[in-house]
Amino acid sequence: MIALAVKIAQVSLKVYFVNNPPTVSDTKRGFYSHHTRPVNSIYRRVVEELMVEMHLLSVNADFRYDPIYALGVVTAFDRLMQGYQPEQEQESIFNALCLSVGAEPQQYRQDAQRLEEMASSFSVQDLLGWFNSPTPREGFEDLHIAIAALVQNPKFKYSRLFAIGMYALLEKVDSGLVNDEKQLKETLAEIGNTLSLPAEKLQKDLELYRSNVSKMEQAQSVMADLVKAERKKRQQQSQENNQTTEPPSDSQEPATPEEDEASST
Repeated sequence: MIALAVKIAQVSLKVYFVNNPPTVSDTKRGFYSHHTRPVNSIYRRVVEELMVEMHLLSVNADFRYDPIYALGVVTAFDRLMQGYQPEQEQESIFNALCLSVGAEPQQYRQDAQRLEEMASSFSVQDLLGWFNSPTPREGFEDLHIAIAALVQNPKFKYSRLFAIGMYALLEKVDSGLVNDEKQLKETLAEIGNTLSLPAEKLQKDLELYRSNVSKMEQAQSVMADLVKAERKKRQQQSQENNQTTEPPSDSQEPATPEEDEASST
């Protein structure tokens, strides 16, 4: 009886959210209820853009979660949040992002990791062939089911995060391919044709992503240099302060009363 009541409550809650989808403001409040500390200013835009994108997808009727999307979320977060301090807060921020849109952080991490593990045994042609005709791989049958459903979905909802996941897969299969612009463009076009993706948008989204990663790496380098310079400045100031506060050294021992009397006669 209790189990039935719980099931009815879950269904009612699901219907409520379908009929009353949360707003971006709701999602943002949800994020800060899970991660209660402020996000460092240099990374705030990264977090908010990810949050808004994940929110808009979560309330889209055609969106379906899949492992490539999960890999895109994990990859974008890890690359763009690299260097965040304090480091231990990175996982809290990632968890809050997922929880704010009703997702499970561990599922994202696990699906992304297992997809990369499977892809590590692929060649580029294997990957292209797998997308064209997904076949089960031992130990990864659930991933096969998810990708097969994606390929067969006529209402598949493309997203920038899906594109980043695809890029991360290609990087895992052949790291040299992503540095060869011509080969990368041809491979993405072939994947686009196979999965009926908007080829031009796929290219532009990945160009923007790579540009953002490069800019963030440069910003992190500048910040590291500033911190290093500030630390050096403080060390120099500390040394100077120590030198000015040290009493002058005098090697001559103070005279005894007998010596003073002898010197006066």
